[in-house]
Amino acid sequence: MKGCGHTPVLLEETLLFLQASRPGVYLDGTFGLGGHSLEILKRNSSARVIGFDRDEASLQTAAGRLKAYANRLSLYQADFRQLLELEGLIPWDEVRGALFDLGLSSFQLADPARGFSFNQEGPLDMRMDTRQKVTAEKILLTYPESRLAELFKEYGELHQSKLLARKIVSLRKLGLLKTTSDLRRVAEETYHWIPQKNRLHPAAKVFQALRIEVNQELAGLDDFLDRLARQCRPGTRLVVISFQSLEDRLVKTAWQRLAAPEKGQPVVKILTRKPVRPTPEEIEVNVRSHSAKLRAVERV
Repeated sequence: MKGCGHTPVLLEETLLFLQASRPGVYLDGTFGLGGHSLEILKRNSSARVIGFDRDEASLQTAAGRLKAYANRLSLYQADFRQLLELEGLIPWDEVRGALFDLGLSSFQLADPARGFSFNQEGPLDMRMDTRQKVTAEKILLTYPESRLAELFKEYGELHQSKLLARKIVSLRKLGLLKTTSDLRRVAEETYHWIPQKNRLHPAAKVFQALRIEVNQELAGLDDFLDRLARQCRPGTRLVVISFQSLEDRLVKTAWQRLAAPEKGQPVVKILTRKPVRPTPEEIEVNVRSHSAKLRAVERV
């Protein structure tokens, strides 16, 4: 959602909930092309940003886009869930806010070689960190049929996941499952796809499920948010933007548990009673923002 040349999702809302005009350090755990962080640095000359992303290509491009702010910007290739283990990189006493935009970037979707988009022919890759060995192709060619059915049901929230898995296994035996177009075709055949207005293409959920599995996107997310909140000093604002219901549920549950623990005092105050959504005007300009949900808390 942080594509090259267009405004990042829920920009003004994000800066508002971060209270990004305060002097100090801001963490961007999913830096992408740095759209949110660029605005923080532009608008607040007393702000420093420490950015993290798994995607090396995104970081390289972002470093060029934000070179005017290089003296107040530090970038690292790392999974945001590793932040608490990176000793010495983060001055926690100076951190005023942390942002996590969990959406796939336009930059990643636009590159057919990455395999994220079902609208472009490309390899079945889907890795955010190209250093890792597990790809979508490896999963599709090696997972047992039952495991494929389970991940499509759990991560894609797809009905008829067993039928889909059966068709995939049949195709792989024939050597007919090699590209994103091959996977799109099997999704269309399984769900008898007929284009209709406002109807989601079935491949979107199939690709989502595989991407989550390849990158382990949900693993440890709620635990990380819990540990991060406890690490931060009072007054620190934490903002998470999610784009699918599985992630949003994890974020919502983590914030609720921290705000009303079974034992002890609250760790955070919830700032968003309901998730903040893009306005119709924003969606019209950036259709990919339509599913975005922002949730924010403040450390107490």
